[in-house]
Amino acid sequence: MQPTDLVDDTIEPGRRMIRLEDKGQSLSDRFLGHLNRLSWRTPLHKLRLRGRHPLKLLTVPDDPLSGDAQVGADMIAGTIRFRGEALDMASFNFDQAPVSPAFQHYLQSFAFLRDLAAGGSRVITAPIAEAMMGRWLERHGTDVTDAAWRGDIWGWRVLFMATYAPLILSSTHHVYRSSVLNALARGARHLERTADKVAQGPARIIAWAGVVAAGLLIHNNDQMLRRGEIGLARAIATGFSPDGGIITRSPLEQLEMVELLAMVRGVYDARRQVPPEWLLDALGKAVPALMGVTLGDGSLSCWQGNGPVAAARVQAAVRASGIIARAQRQSREWGYQRMAAGGTVVIVDGAPPPMVRYRMAGYASTLALEMSDGPNRLIINCGGPGGCGLMSAGLADGLRTTAAHSTLIVGDSNSTALHHDGSVGRGVAEVELQRQELEQGSRLEGGHDGYARRYGFVHRRFLSLSSDGKELRGEDVLIPTGKRRPHGAEFAIRFHLATGVEVTTTADGMGALLRVHDGPLWQFRCRGGTMSVDDSIAVDAEGRPRQTRQLVITGNAPAGGASVSWLFRRAG
Repeated sequence: MQPTDLVDDTIEPGRRMIRLEDKGQSLSDRFLGHLNRLSWRTPLHKLRLRGRHPLKLLTVPDDPLSGDAQVGADMIAGTIRFRGEALDMASFNFDQAPVSPAFQHYLQSFAFLRDLAAGGSRVITAPIAEAMMGRWLERHGTDVTDAAWRGDIWGWRVLFMATYAPLILSSTHHVYRSSVLNALARGARHLERTADKVAQGPARIIAWAGVVAAGLLIHNNDQMLRRGEIGLARAIATGFSPDGGIITRSPLEQLEMVELLAMVRGVYDARRQVPPEWLLDALGKAVPALMGVTLGDGSLSCWQGNGPVAAARVQAAVRASGIIARAQRQSREWGYQRMAAGGTVVIVDGAPPPMVRYRMAGYASTLALEMSDGPNRLIINCGGPGGCGLMSAGLADGLRTTAAHSTLIVGDSNSTALHHDGSVGRGVAEVELQRQELEQGSRLEGGHDGYARRYGFVHRRFLSLSSDGKELRGEDVLIPTGKRRPHGAEFAIRFHLATGVEVTTTADGMGALLRVHDGPLWQFRCRGGTMSVDDSIAVDAEGRPRQTRQLVITGNAPAGGASVSWLFRRAG
């Protein structure tokens, strides 16, 4: 594995992050995007996709990641499953499957091949893979449609088709083999001409990754490879922040990008070519950023729509990347802060929601925190669908709110406005952070202006984690801005508890005892508000909501502002 120290996460005091005016996509941008997709169906575009039929791939890259053997075994038995959804393989149709968009992506991208391969021997799985491939060719092999020819879908499909070519190309039927290879080449030409019109961020990176992979694996495709490398380098430069975080601010998409780039690196290795330096640099920055948003059990903390993605998947992606790195403590542009001591880990969202042009379904989570003690989650955010299609639209929208995160909320309104179409509106425009590492522990001070326009208050949060990890002290303060006279407002500070955490309030009603199964006892105390224990939910790794509890501190902020102090202390 390759050691890296590409990201300087030295703690700097007085760092201010400013969110530029986010107007999202203009009507003209949307119209041009629609025209671009319509052009796919024109005779001219079909003509551009014509070219020489490859006779074979130059090599077959190894998959640096393993599939789910149980999912593969279920496919062999006749059922294809995805995060709680299921389809009968015998009657499956790529065009009419009544499944969620996430399940459709799993099928259309051919990601199912990874799980199928893990479920049994090639003798058993190859006929199933070829049957699925044949169904796709029959419906989508020649007709260029939105459902099957989106850039991010084709980018993944190129990688999976190439990696699992032994499954889909085991047949000796000449016409079938020719159709598969021709579809792969046409898909690569489609990507080469449309990748830069795909949405900036993960989708564009995926699309150009497919071009690079095809350029490496199809004979006489050196020119496509050169163009693909230029395009992928540009997509990475605009899709990641300088400190290695994906611009959508989604830890789940960060994980997916590490997995993607690890696969691209594997294609270079298969061709016995040295990967470009910019690709290795991108991995060298992305991996520490990914590790920086993991909790003590190694799983992902819950931000911007993902649930607690299992540690095994995160660890597999890090191993596949070939990068050895430590978790990033402070990401200045991506925005997450990590405080860790004595087995206690605290992750804080220190930035505004992502811009609409990068991510439609933004979450109003600024200055929220998650906390773990060793392998035990303690304080969490409620999470999000994480690509699961079984969650109702109403619940998914509710999980985007500030109230679904462990932070302060004023007037039962979001720190950044959330629109019904998934976009975000006015709210947090500026976040100011100051971080110190002292002998006594880590200190973080943050503030945002999300409530300044509506209520005339700035929210400031002070956090201090002791050097032994046994105490997390905090203070939430509402300060008048001076620009608008505040008239007072009700507020609530929420700490959502992880599933399995038992809570008992103290006799004076100002504290609680938190018990974790087979874990330590934590004491909670607060001052400056009224504490209660309410119901809450936590989305699990399968995207299912689970019942849990939350600590809530309520109060009323007069015109002069308000201050609430609180403390989590490990007993013993």
